[in-house]
Formats: sequence, structure tokens, C-alpha cells
Amino acid sequence: MTALDVNSAELEAEIRAMGVLARHAADVLAHADPARKTDALRRAAAEVRGARAELLAANAEDVAEAEQSALSHALLDRLRLSEGAIEAMAAGLEAVAALPDPIGTELARWSRPNGLDIARVRIPLGVIGIIYESRPNVTADAGGLCLRAGNAVILRGGSESLRSSRVIEACLRAGIAAAGLPEAAVQLVPTRNRAAVALMLRMADLIDVIVPRGGRSLIERVQRESRIPVIAHLEGLCHTYVDRGADLEQARRIVLNAKMRRTGVCGATETLLVDRAVAATHLPPILADLHAAGCEIRGDAETQALDPLASAATDEDWTTEYLDAILAVRVVDGVEAAIDHINRYGSHHTDAILTDDERSAAPFLERVESAIVLHNASTQFADGGEFGMGAEIGISTGRLPPRGPVGAEQLTSYKYVVRGNGQTRP
Repeated sequence: MTALDVNSAELEAEIRAMGVLARHAADVLAHADPARKTDALRRAAAEVRGARAELLAANAEDVAEAEQSALSHALLDRLRLSEGAIEAMAAGLEAVAALPDPIGTELARWSRPNGLDIARVRIPLGVIGIIYESRPNVTADAGGLCLRAGNAVILRGGSESLRSSRVIEACLRAGIAAAGLPEAAVQLVPTRNRAAVALMLRMADLIDVIVPRGGRSLIERVQRESRIPVIAHLEGLCHTYVDRGADLEQARRIVLNAKMRRTGVCGATETLLVDRAVAATHLPPILADLHAAGCEIRGDAETQALDPLASAATDEDWTTEYLDAILAVRVVDGVEAAIDHINRYGSHHTDAILTDDERSAAPFLERVESAIVLHNASTQFADGGEFGMGAEIGISTGRLPPRGPVGAEQLTSYKYVVRGNGQTRP
């Protein structure tokens, strides 16, 4: 705890001072040499590797405290770092460094009959405020992606990961400074006081975009209170639909991975839908695999008739993101019923169809109203790194862009550059 936790006037002054520093940093980054940003990211990756022991020790303290406060299994899983996770953070920063710099990219260009030459050019968003829960790796991913896109960022991480995130922030800032860029390009709010969130949401003069990443309550609060445009990352109520045209052995592998690879990530399948035409042949072996892996099944009446271990699903199960080894299962009357169920109950995050029949795949991919739709692949591929973006801030589920994984390119805007040779408008 710091003095900021108890003195609201000092807290407000501190958060606004961070905003001023971020604005100045954003002005520099908007015109920074791409090679210098690349150098900063690579140096930050080296700093993360060099701080491995310090980071593991800080994370152990965070985890121990979180366990005493009865944090959920899913949040503990997101909080805990390992040697492999730290290496993945460093590798992620290097992957972002290797991406083409998006700033200054000419998106389109055309000429008018009067001779005006018009170009649409990519520019940074400016200052981004990111509010997230539990995951300390978001500190590295968000800091790196914002830097690549020429943005300054103010990070308000979960209180349970503050020690870990402070170490990561220090690594990022050291790499940035060593490359000759302003350290204030990445700043972590240094307090657990939740009032800091409210202050950030009112700083429309200093923050250009707010990105919340967490549970429904956090997203709804930010959308309700923010005076700043919001890029929302809603919960991952993901579905996998096994169609009558699905290959059984392939479906078994994919469903098991989609649910059980990591149950606490937003791309984990939470509801399994199975075509009635193949329920008797496909559902029992799929559910047997899940039971063997320790997954609890909550099914409709037809599912229970085929699986005596399944408990009865309620209406609430169709709208629940478990983030745990629990799966809701429903038998549906073909692809049309599957599409209707997903569009009614889903969160428009990620949904998959398993089938070798293009007559089922085509309408599913066209009409499921989600940011990511997959054909014959696990929903756990809903990840910016898997999309070749190096990393992601999250999966945006809103209708307006950006949608899906938010990487460096998605953290930009554009302006129009118009070149003339003396034209005046009649």
C-alpha cells in the first residue's frame, strides 16, 4: 500500500500527472523512428529474461496472498507465472518487435478529377488506458503492442497481480529508456485503490481510448461510467457445434482441446452443441473423453439419456462462462438450430463448427454473429499470438472495429492527407 491508497486528493493528482506524462510520451512516439521502437521492444524482452528470479519471487507473493483471499481457480491460473510463462512474455515482446511498424502505412490512395491526391494514412490512437484483472502477462503484452503502434499506455492491472506487474513495468521502461524513448510511454497505476479506475474513466482530456479486459461486472462498469470511447472485451461464452457431417475422431480431439486445454482462458468452449442426427454415435465417446479429463457435464434431457453421469442443465447454464472444468451440452436439430442457440445465448466472442459438409459449414460461418468463427478447429485458437499478431490485448466482441484479437494494427486510427497544386473549391 502507498499513501495514494488513503488520500483521494493525492490519488487524483497522481493519476492526472500520469496522464500528462503519457500525453507527452505519445507526442514523441507518434513520430518516433520505427527502428527505435523495435530496439526498445527487444531490450525490454532482454530485461524480462534478466528479471526472471525477481519476477518469480514477486509472483509467488501475489499468488500466496490471492490464495488466502479465496481467489477463484480460474483467476489463480491466470495470475500464476512460471519459467515458461516468463519466457513466453519475452518471446511475445520479440514477436511484436518483428512485426511491421503500422504507423505511416498508406491504407488507400486515389485522385479526384480536380487533381487532388488523397491518401488515408495510419496513425496512433494516442494515449490508451487499459484496465484488466489478474493476468500479469497483460502488462507485457499491452505495453509492447501499444509501443509498436506508437501509443502511450496507462495500465491499471488487477490488485492481486500488482507486485508482478510492477516488475514487468520496470523491465518495459528500462528497455524503452535504453532505446532513447520516453519511459512514460508505459506507466502502471501504483495503487490498489479502486478509485483509480473511476479517475481514469473521467480523464477524457488526457486518455483517448479505454480498453477494459476482465469479467462482465468490470466491462459493464467501464461502459456505464466512461467518458472516453471504449473497446470492450466481453466474456468468452464460446460454443463448439458437432454437425452430422463431423468426423468422430477429429471431433473428439477438438472438443477435448477446446474445453480442457486451459479452462480459464476466454477461448475455452463453455457450451457443446451436437446435431441430433449423430447424437447417439458421437456424443457418448466425446463425453467419455471429457469425463476422463475431469470435466463435469451439465446436459439437456437428451444428453442425460445418453450420459448417466451428466447432471441437468438449467437455463442459466446456457449463459454461463464457467472458466472451469464444467461444460453445458445440448442436442439440437441441425445447423440452423445451432446458429439460433449461439446467436441467442453467446457473447459474440468465438464459436466453432465441426463438419466435413460444406452445406453446414457455409451458413454457420456466414450467420454466426461472433468476432471469430472457426471450421474444424479448437476455439482455443482465439488468441492474437496464434493469429500472427505477436500478442494481443484481448478479444474485442463489439460490433464496431476493432473486432476479434486486438494487436498493434488494431490500436491505430487514420487520417487523410490531401495534396493539391493550387485547387480552390468553386
